Amino acid sequence: MREVNCPYCTSRASKYGKTKAGSQRWRCSCCGNTFTEKIDATAKNLKIFLNWLFGKGVQTDMPGNGRTFRRKVAKFWTLWPLPPKMEKTYDVLYLDGIYLSRKLCVLICSSDEVVLGWYVCRYEHSKAWMALMKRIAAPRVVISDGGSGFTKALRTVWPHTSHQRCLFHVFAQVRRYTTRFPKTLAGQELYSLAKDLFTVKDMDAAYVWIDALLAWRQRHDSFLQEMTVDEMGNKHSTHERLLKAEASLWRLVRNNTVFTYLEFVDITVSPYNNRLEGGVNAQLRAMLRNHRGLPLERRLKAVYWWCYMHSHRQLSVPELLRCMPTDETIASIYKRLNSKYQVDASIPKWGDAIAWNELHMSTEFPTYWD
Repeated sequence: MREVNCPYCTSRASKYGKTKAGSQRWRCSCCGNTFTEKIDATAKNLKIFLNWLFGKGVQTDMPGNGRTFRRKVAKFWTLWPLPPKMEKTYDVLYLDGIYLSRKLCVLICSSDEVVLGWYVCRYEHSKAWMALMKRIAAPRVVISDGGSGFTKALRTVWPHTSHQRCLFHVFAQVRRYTTRFPKTLAGQELYSLAKDLFTVKDMDAAYVWIDALLAWRQRHDSFLQEMTVDEMGNKHSTHERLLKAEASLWRLVRNNTVFTYLEFVDITVSPYNNRLEGGVNAQLRAMLRNHRGLPLERRLKAVYWWCYMHSHRQLSVPELLRCMPTDETIASIYKRLNSKYQVDASIPKWGDAIAWNELHMSTEFPTYWD
């Protein structure tokens, strides 16, 4: 027999007839109070919501053509599931950003197993990166695609962390300048050198690759110095794109961010950002593609829900509803910041880094945030 406890004294209760509505009435044998047991279907509804969000189903296939579903899950669309503060130290972390629109980006930090943090901003810049990184313990190595402002944030927040640029993004940057089928000999050789980065497996091979890049410059120096006069009579480099491709490679070599993965012998460091590009961003894009047509704010919340459910720590449903900020909470914080920082009121509430930084650092949610 199912045991029901009294909500007043927690003693065992027994059946005591039924109400006019047909609900089972219970009576406590200790304090004598009678009550009816309230069924809380919030956890069940959350599971239904997440199964739909992470699946391929459509709302019209659900009972009531989706109307019942939308009524049951409405409260979950008002929540903003934010990440906890991370105290555990990881050897290797991966950071990247995914754009949901031209002026809406979500920065994500992940380990090999779980998502550790996420942060919304209008574009990748140092303050947004710092707001994300400040809540995560500094790793030994961080792998990124070299997003705007990341280097400055790394020097500020994680000054002792080594930086490895994703080799595929390095190659892709060179490919943008040379194209897939370069027409000049210098372009073909530089494109081939960029592809050779994937074959470097030790420091000796890295030094050979750097020597090859030096030799390439010496062979084509006179070719690269050619100038062109435009219709206004101004001189500019004829092979400007090749020079930019070469400069991008030398910049990484000087900053010691292209062969960082070869410097560690006690841990395995991947030279690629595949954990985020394939393991996180690809799944996020697939989820948004399955539910295309969602308003932009709900697309953002869908990304937040995915990151939260793949993080290292999830709260129980009652704690989730109690701790996580809602649309109303965000609106009140943004209203307060309007007067504090003179923020433009026309900026959407999810698009201002100052407001979100204060929310992430807020002490109003100490049970989960700290």
